[in-house]
Amino acid sequence: MSAQAGAADPENTLYLETEDGRVTIEMFPNLAPKHVAQIKELTRKGFYDGVPFHRVIPGFMAQTGDPTGTGMGGSGKKIPAEFNKTKHVRGTASMARASDPNSADSQFFIVFEPAPFLDGQYTVWGQVVDGMEHIDAVKKGDQRNNGQVTDPDKIVSMRVAADVK
Repeated sequence: MSAQAGAADPENTLYLETEDGRVTIEMFPNLAPKHVAQIKELTRKGFYDGVPFHRVIPGFMAQTGDPTGTGMGGSGKKIPAEFNKTKHVRGTASMARASDPNSADSQFFIVFEPAPFLDGQYTVWGQVVDGMEHIDAVKKGDQRNNGQVTDPDKIVSMRVAADVK
C-alpha cells in the first residue's frame, strides 16, 4: 500500500527511541531514494544508537547523526543532493549538509516549526508521524552558540520498523 493511503510501510518507517519515548518517522524513498537507503543502511548497522542531538535551536530544529557530537563527524559516505518540492513543516526530517549541496552524510535534523527558507535547499527524506512531543522535549542548545548543546540528549536507539519483532 502507498503512504498516501495512510498505511505504514514497515520497510520505510523508522523508530527513533529517545529517553522520553518513541518517535515514528515515515521515510520517502520515492523523493530521496539515496538518502533513505543511506539512513536505513546506517540504522541497520546501529550507527545512530547513542548519537547525541548536538545542535538544537528552539523554534527551529533538532540536529543529530554525528557520533562525535561536534557537528563535524559522519559516516564518511557523502550522498548527492536529492532536493525535492516537499516543504519543511513541523516534523520534517531533512539532511544536514555543509555549503556543498552534495555533502550530506549521516547528519539530519527535524524541524520544530515550518522553515520555508530551507525548502529546495536541503533533502527532505521523511516526516515524523507520531511522537513529535519527544523531539520537542530534546534538550535545547545555546542560541548564541549556533544551538550547540552541553550534555546533550541522545538517540537511545533507531530501528527500521520491518526489523522490529
